[in-house]
Amino acid sequence: MITLVGVGHVFAISENVKGIIRSKLPQVVCLELDPGRYRALTQKDRTRKVPLQYRALAYFQSRMADKFGSEVGDEMLAAAEAAQQVGAKVALIDMDAGRVFGLLWKRMSLREKLHLLGGAFVGLLVSRETVEREVDKYEGNEEMYLKALGKEFPTIKSVLIDDRDKFMAERLTSLSSQYGSIVAIVGDGHIPGMLGYLKQLEVEAVRLKELRVEPPKQQAAQEFSYSFWYQNQ
Repeated sequence: MITLVGVGHVFAISENVKGIIRSKLPQVVCLELDPGRYRALTQKDRTRKVPLQYRALAYFQSRMADKFGSEVGDEMLAAAEAAQQVGAKVALIDMDAGRVFGLLWKRMSLREKLHLLGGAFVGLLVSRETVEREVDKYEGNEEMYLKALGKEFPTIKSVLIDDRDKFMAERLTSLSSQYGSIVAIVGDGHIPGMLGYLKQLEVEAVRLKELRVEPPKQQAAQEFSYSFWYQNQ
């Protein structure tokens, strides 16, 4: 059994993530991280050996996290801690960040780059209430948001979402041949695509809205950042 847990990297959901791992008692806990990003989190130096574009995204996420009383990556650290507590292995299943962002920047058109940078600046100025309203829209029609993202930022959707969906699903498929119980902590925006690639396996999904801390507020995925930028162009 594979349990996909959809998280948002700026929200205070760490205890809920730990609770799922403790209840499932998996043999392996998989994290949406590559070795470089994992070291940056665990060594509390989040600027080492990661590309400039990733550091810019991390800064944006950090500002967003401040609005919700959390720190970026807390849910990944919590998952790793819970894995140790239940005696599970930790597997890093994401693509190398340097390769991903290098490919992204190379493939993006000038228009996409300008829209992305401009939207990121606007995103730094929004209030928590504005974020929550946009998250409500995302949760209300996830398919529409992903389609809008693909239309406005086709390279971002292709490289940051679609390619990684496939890569992480293939890693989980390989691990499932060795381990019977797996919990995978991934950005909620990856869940739909990964479910498509994993349909031949026994998979359940826990979505981000089920992990929300303050009902009835809805929460979004890492990729919500980009769709949010689109909404503010």
